Amino acid sequence: MRISLLFLLLWLWSTFCIAQITSVAVAANMKDTFSEIYAAFKATGKPELRVIYGSSGNFTAQIMNGAPFNLFISADESFPLELYKNGKTVDEGRVYAIGKIVLLTKNSSGLKLGNSKAELVLAIARANKIAIAKPELAPYGKAAMEYMKGEGLWDFAKDKLVYGDNLGVATMYVVTGAADLGFTGLSLAKSPEVAKDAHYVLVDDGLYNPIKQRMVLMRGAPQEAVDLYKFMQTAQAKNILLKYGYALP
Repeated sequence: MRISLLFLLLWLWSTFCIAQITSVAVAANMKDTFSEIYAAFKATGKPELRVIYGSSGNFTAQIMNGAPFNLFISADESFPLELYKNGKTVDEGRVYAIGKIVLLTKNSSGLKLGNSKAELVLAIARANKIAIAKPELAPYGKAAMEYMKGEGLWDFAKDKLVYGDNLGVATMYVVTGAADLGFTGLSLAKSPEVAKDAHYVLVDDGLYNPIKQRMVLMRGAPQEAVDLYKFMQTAQAKNILLKYGYALP
């Protein structure tokens, strides 16, 4: 009886402590970029935060169901605005970056990437599998689908597509060789982990809707989350975003 009571008290205490940790949900396309921004943020004397990476769609569903995130750094606008309309956020938040998509292949794949439609068709024809993030969950996956349809590549690619739950997973499909080609964000393609084994070509950003990335604070967010939200708008953070290939709003 006493042992059971002790375990119950320990569980309640651990649950309370977890609930008190400031938690940040970050879109997978921001992983390397945000890691550098977060390091710069902590260097100012700020405390450790709980940072989780994933798909913007999954985070939105989790927050709607009560997940205790305090700040949501999304890969698009629609998911944060959906949370705002449902009364989950302080306000509409702010667009902090504009993303770009690229077509990526592993260096050892033997595929050559070019900017012309003929070169892209040839690469797609030679590929066995093409990775994208799930369009219903990840804005970059949706943009990739828009691009392929706009460029007239959809019919060549649709039967070869493999889907990752988020952009990071789709990118790793290419880097590990599980897919011959893949659509990812410029920021991930430029990251050292990916760049050492793969190369990319920028695709026409006029063929997909602008990827305006918005961040929002949840209602009741602690000061640490507010401080990070403000830091994301500083010149230091903006310079890091530019370094990884994002455009600024």
